[in-house]
Amino acid sequence: MDTRFTIPGTSFRFGLDPIIGLLPIAGDTVSLLISLYPILEAVRAGVRRQVLVRMLANLGLDWLVGLIPLIGVIPDAWYKANARNLRLLEKELGEHESARGAYG
Repeated sequence: MDTRFTIPGTSFRFGLDPIIGLLPIAGDTVSLLISLYPILEAVRAGVRRQVLVRMLANLGLDWLVGLIPLIGVIPDAWYKANARNLRLLEKELGEHESARGAYG
């Protein structure tokens, strides 16, 4: 949702999230609903509440900023809430694997 495409001649990446967000309100809401799926999987994986709250906050901020007509697409493409959530999830699950390996 955040890094599928690259602007030629730059290293700037963006995904479907800002493209879908071009549709006023509905686009950002659809994008939010799609982005909730990894959080559901994180809940199923037993991710700590603190991490889930941060992931939801990333999506909430992304959704609110994206609601600003036309201009909201720019910070939406820059903020990359889904990529941030992936990093949080990888860090969380990596720590669980390390702890499991050390103690299990």
